[in-house]
Order: sequence, then structure tokens, then C-alpha cells
Amino acid sequence: MSVAAPGGTDRFDDRIVDEFRANEGRVGGPLAGTPMILIRHVGAKSGMKRVTPLAYTPVGDGRYAIVASNGGSSTHPSWYHNLKADPRIEVEVGTETFAVVAEELEGSARSEIWTRLLAASSSVAEFEMMAGRQIPLLMLIRQDRS
Repeated sequence: MSVAAPGGTDRFDDRIVDEFRANEGRVGGPLAGTPMILIRHVGAKSGMKRVTPLAYTPVGDGRYAIVASNGGSSTHPSWYHNLKADPRIEVEVGTETFAVVAEELEGSARSEIWTRLLAASSSVAEFEMMAGRQIPLLMLIRQDRS
């Protein structure tokens, strides 16, 4: 899930990024205890480098699930389009930075992980109802492991 504030302000994201980096990957307030990841991506249209804080679910074996809920908006978040255009990105988890490839999950692979996400987070189900669309589920796959 994206952690953008209502209205999608960059200032909110900037504060989360700063807090994440100052506290070894942890943030407080309403996001306290939420596993957070920073994705470093490039704007598909602008070519600008961006950093977006997201909640994630560790899946194991160097894989991290993220959802493109956009806070329940009827449209996909910009970062989703950026990852579809260029799925090879870097992420920050805790104090580590490493390369990943983003793959959108579909079919039974999506269903399996989606069920786990719904059980773990009531906000995912709420966002899906609000959005009126199937929320994309992406798997970030770590690339620097043998």
C-alpha cells in the first residue's frame, strides 16, 4: 500500500522518507510497526528520479509484496506505472539498499498472496472496496542473492 496522505502530497512522503532513514527503516505515528520499504524509481514520463515510501509484506527468499492501492483511489499510483515501464529498481529496507525486479502477480500467484494480505491488513480490503478496481499486487524480487 502506498502511504501517501489524502490528496497525495509529496511533503508527506518526504517526511516519511526522512524519518525512515533517520531511524534505520522505522517510522512512528500511525505507521508505527508497519514494515516500510523505500522504492527508488524513475518517472516513466518525466525521467525524474523518485523515492516512494510504501508498506510491504515480506514473503521470504528475498521477496517483498507491495500493493498499488493508491489509498483507495480509482486510479493506479504513479509509481506503479513507473515500475511497469522499468521494473529494475533499487529499494531500501531497514539500513540495506539493494536491487530488485518488480513483477506484477496475476492469477493463482496473486490470489495466494492477496489472501494473506487481506488477512493481515483490514486497510487493504477497505482500499479495494473504495477503489472499484482490482488493485495491482507486485512482487519485488531481490537480485543480489545467489
